[in-house]
Amino acid sequence: MVLRDFKSLRNILKTNRKIAVINTSSIIKIATEMAVDRDKCMFCRIYDGKERNDIYFQDEDFVVFEDHKPAAKHHLLIVTKEHIPNAKALTKKNIAQRLMELGRQMLLERGGDITDARYGYHWPPFNSINHLHLHAISPASTMTFLNKSIFKENSWWFVSPEYVVDRLSE
Repeated sequence: MVLRDFKSLRNILKTNRKIAVINTSSIIKIATEMAVDRDKCMFCRIYDGKERNDIYFQDEDFVVFEDHKPAAKHHLLIVTKEHIPNAKALTKKNIAQRLMELGRQMLLERGGDITDARYGYHWPPFNSINHLHLHAISPASTMTFLNKSIFKENSWWFVSPEYVVDRLSE
């Protein structure tokens, strides 16, 4: 059964009160998917091909493209197709791990130095785009003072992939 809006969910719950198996994370996921207008999210628009951008990689779950304000020669964004609001809302360890794998792989393929790279997520409320994305930046040693501040590892506003994975239980 596909739920298309909140009214559908409410009607199902009213008519079939025996649905006790619906867990909180399922309801949150359904509500989030229904609330997101993919046409209003820049990253969804890029993934859906509605916004121009040089896409370096794309499959059914992820897309990789260059940041429009690069902090270094290589500054990639690895984005989920599913509209997950941010790293704090992530619930699956395998998604975080795949984002990191793609980040390393794409930096290598684009000529980046993975030994001089910075990977991370902006941590709410300090994210500028409300769609989960991993930054993969190389060479990190060439970033300006301002960019080193914006992408400061394990700060209040920018956290490492390891920090995100450690928070997840799956």
